[in-house]
Amino acid sequence: MNIINHKLFATKWQKSQIAGFTLIEVMIVVAIIGVLSMIAYPSYTDYVSRVNRADAKSVLLETTQLLERNYTEANRYDRKSDNTAFTLPAGTQSPRTGTAKYTISFVAGTLAANTFTLQAIPVGTMASDACGTFTLTNIGVKGVSSGATHVDECWNR
Repeated sequence: MNIINHKLFATKWQKSQIAGFTLIEVMIVVAIIGVLSMIAYPSYTDYVSRVNRADAKSVLLETTQLLERNYTEANRYDRKSDNTAFTLPAGTQSPRTGTAKYTISFVAGTLAANTFTLQAIPVGTMASDACGTFTLTNIGVKGVSSGATHVDECWNR
């Protein structure tokens, strides 16, 4: 009987020793997850920034189309066909709904009968974006506030 109990005890002890993970195994997994997240997080934030920029550029282009439709009707940008002042719709922002990443407005003093310059000013999480403020004129000239060398990089990505 002692031999049987001893065998049962040995079998239970061996099974409990096999189950579970060692501290070294857990630390290796944590290290691998840390390295993967260090690689993935910057890529993710870059992707989110590019998506927000693309939406801002889209809203700028839509607003330009609105101004061109107004020009077709009123033969000028700064006035509507009923001779009232042209204004952007209230809350013009990117994205259209939710928390603003860019506010859309006219560059001060640029809205005239035959010209305008729109701007998308980064706010909130995009305030420190590398491209800065996007601009677009009535003749399609694109610009950014971060410098002329970044215009193509910012507008065409």
